[in-house]
Amino acid sequence: MEPETVFDAAFWITSGAIVLLITMSGFFSGSETALTAASRGKLRAAADRGATGAEKALAITEDNERLIGSVLLGNNLVNILATSLATALFTRIFGDSGVALATLVMTVIVLVFAEVLPKTYAITNPESAAARVATPIAVIVKLFSPVVSAVRLLVRGVLRVFGVRTDPDSQILAVREEIAGALHLGHSEGVVQKEDRDRILGALDLGDRTVEEIMLHRSNIEMVDADIAPQDIVQQCLESNHTRLPVYRNDPENIIGVVHAKDLLRAIYRLTTTEGSLADALSGFNVTSIMMKPYFVPDTTPLDEQMRQFLRRRTHFALVVDEYGSLEGLITLEDILEEIVGEITDEFDPQADHQIMRSEDGQMLVDGAMTIRDFNRATDLALPDDEANTLAGLVIFESQMIPTVGQVFSYHNFRFEVMERENNRITKLKIMQI
Repeated sequence: MEPETVFDAAFWITSGAIVLLITMSGFFSGSETALTAASRGKLRAAADRGATGAEKALAITEDNERLIGSVLLGNNLVNILATSLATALFTRIFGDSGVALATLVMTVIVLVFAEVLPKTYAITNPESAAARVATPIAVIVKLFSPVVSAVRLLVRGVLRVFGVRTDPDSQILAVREEIAGALHLGHSEGVVQKEDRDRILGALDLGDRTVEEIMLHRSNIEMVDADIAPQDIVQQCLESNHTRLPVYRNDPENIIGVVHAKDLLRAIYRLTTTEGSLADALSGFNVTSIMMKPYFVPDTTPLDEQMRQFLRRRTHFALVVDEYGSLEGLITLEDILEEIVGEITDEFDPQADHQIMRSEDGQMLVDGAMTIRDFNRATDLALPDDEANTLAGLVIFESQMIPTVGQVFSYHNFRFEVMERENNRITKLKIMQI
């Protein structure tokens, strides 16, 4: 074929169309990367500052399935059309060998200029790139919406044939998993401190955990008998490490109120100023006159909801009951805060609860009542807490028995040795990772 015949108007029009299609392919590829990699938190902050592009980017990323379907549809259309034109052009110039040559050339061009280059640019600053492409992509999404919806229905129908069901409202990246993944990655790279990671993850987990998981069990609750002598009540309150104590009558299940140490002090002061001597004052003292009404909560209450209830009611103390109304334990606002910030101790705590003692051979001596979550947080290990809340509970669940002192078990790549037992309760365990 003569050169003047090859490089005619059709050649230049076809070449220009190929360049335009490759440019559009790069736009689609970069837009997909920018919109899926952009942080919705940063986009929201930019939108609050008045950035319209960020606002549109937030709107179109609400339905990620429709967004990606539209972008992939447009990207495949321009790529296939560009390859078809290039094949026709190369066949016209080089004959039958033009098909292989067109495949080689278009693979290199599409890979470099329509995939790697735009995606690399988009990933360097995804938020600004997403804001810039949001407007044209929104038009494309609206234009391709009928086709994408039809394809979506077809795909779901095919998957349903194979027993796979999809959630139409699901998001490709859930916010909680995205934050948790970023925190774990940052911690592994040394950017995020362990304490900061644990605090943020603890706050995120409040909605998934119930008061039953962190409450103080009823066997460990310190109570006041309303029928004992006033001097004994005062002495018990003074010797206690707690400022609030439940008050019962006849049966520990029959909680009739909660006494606060400050209310007790005020009442004694008033009586001593009127009666004269402390003995005369205490003789006429009745603890039920100063106690507060007990606040009961079900054991299935989520921790985030319970914290809101504490703040709304302006109280820090609640008694936990099961579905039959029987007392299970108690929970305080401090217990919930400890799930976020870790163990909180003060000058009245004789020692930090659930302290882990390490031996030279790497074994850990722990309290059986220590929660699995506290153990994992303190050691950065990963014992499962799906079936039990405490370490002792985990051993009992896995062994399906109440072990005796000296028995050794191996579960979940850990070695558990029962060191102490009180009645049917495991009080001390020795744990070693194997």
